[in-house]
Amino acid sequence: MGILSKITKLRRNRKFEYSPRYFDDKGKGNPFKLEHKFDEYRTTVGSNRGLKTKFNNVLQDTKRKGDRNLKIRMVVILSILILICLYLLDFDLSIFFS
Repeated sequence: MGILSKITKLRRNRKFEYSPRYFDDKGKGNPFKLEHKFDEYRTTVGSNRGLKTKFNNVLQDTKRKGDRNLKIRMVVILSILILICLYLLDFDLSIFFS
């Protein structure tokens, strides 16, 4: 089990901790810390190690409602692309209409 866990274990991302010699913070935070603007809103960033926490994150993501117009637009674009591919492959569309 020890060998298998070494292969399947995910590595943690390395953090860059740099503090310059003549830096005075004054409560503004470290300007040299590499952190993305939206990391605090993302569910994929952080240490979600266990299977249970990953499953709970997936359930929370499915409960979130997205933009309805975006979903409709995506379905229309995908259907048009599929029909174009079927036309280029000379697929007989009459099986859908008879």
